[in-house]
Amino acid sequence: MTAIISKQSVLKRLLKRADSMFEQVSKSLVLWCAVLSIFASVAPAAAQPAPAGNKPDATLGSNPDTVVWGYISARAPPVLRIKSGATVRVDTMSHQGLLTKDDPVTFFSAAGIKPEEVLQDATDIFKRVPRGKGLGVHVLTGPIYVEGATPGDALEVRVLALEFRVPYGVNNTGPGSGVLPDLVAVPTPRIIKTDQQRKVALLPGGIELPLSPFLGVMGVAPPPNLIIVSSGPPGSWGGNLDLRQLTVGATLYLPVFNDGALFYAGDPHGVQADGEVDGGALEQSLTATLQFILHKDAGKSMRGPRAEDAANYYAMGLDLDLNVAMKIAVRETVELLQEKAGLTAAEAYSVASLGVDFRIAEAVDSVQLIYGTIPKKFFKQNPDYWANKQ
Repeated sequence: MTAIISKQSVLKRLLKRADSMFEQVSKSLVLWCAVLSIFASVAPAAAQPAPAGNKPDATLGSNPDTVVWGYISARAPPVLRIKSGATVRVDTMSHQGLLTKDDPVTFFSAAGIKPEEVLQDATDIFKRVPRGKGLGVHVLTGPIYVEGATPGDALEVRVLALEFRVPYGVNNTGPGSGVLPDLVAVPTPRIIKTDQQRKVALLPGGIELPLSPFLGVMGVAPPPNLIIVSSGPPGSWGGNLDLRQLTVGATLYLPVFNDGALFYAGDPHGVQADGEVDGGALEQSLTATLQFILHKDAGKSMRGPRAEDAANYYAMGLDLDLNVAMKIAVRETVELLQEKAGLTAAEAYSVASLGVDFRIAEAVDSVQLIYGTIPKKFFKQNPDYWANKQ
């Protein structure tokens, strides 16, 4: 496993090209829609055990040599190479505090955050990492190259652990943000402190909200013909799913479009509700411990990401139109029930209507995500799940 550094010149050339093609990419946003893969196409998550004590095989920091800002691309040089089965401890950096003219120390000082409590990574990224015009806001660690991965494979990503890097986060809204873009008249970044001992966020009005961390962005490089995509809308490659179920103990499956898969992670969240209605979560830097397992040829029938945890399967529908996303999620749920329980389409449709809850994961990223929660207890037999063995 070797890190590859000194990539800034390559990224600057890539961003220059992205600036010139942004309008073309944005017009092609409809191509970024994705649907759930067929669950049977990937081997069960129990096929390989998690490492004892979540011991990592490699560590990847979030610094100017290991992150990109605002995009996902197959053209960015890998920052780490690993083998299938490897576990990586990955630092991720919130973009909040990096988006204004003020440096992060100045930004966070407004809420009484001391300079020594601001991550040095944040200051270094603010000063040194280029951000593409018209692209997303997210700082992403990666890409990670998985040896042996080729187009048509599937990458299994297990979330073994998530640790808070700082005792505070930001929720930012304002004009044009969220599902009510006219509600808030001025930019309103809110710095929110967290009690790490009690694992709660200290919200206005004395409200305390239990923390439930996850990575808003986990994805692989998109199909090569897209060259570079904004980190904002999710797609068939995963990306900015903002699916809060992807917390410790969850598994995400992604189709592979490029050699090495080229995995990115970022947009760390301390907590978020379904919908993410004001346009943001509690944006809070995290360290994730992830295990990567390659499934050869299993991505050929996949049209997009899927997920599971010890209790449920998650059927996803992604589309620019929330109604279409709902239809996709329901259809994928019906197909899963048919495959797992041997039901007819009519029987599975009935079960979905009676026993499967559908929720909006996010309605704010242009491409919107609806997911169905399918309890594993519906099925007489389920493969042993890795998180139950830890």
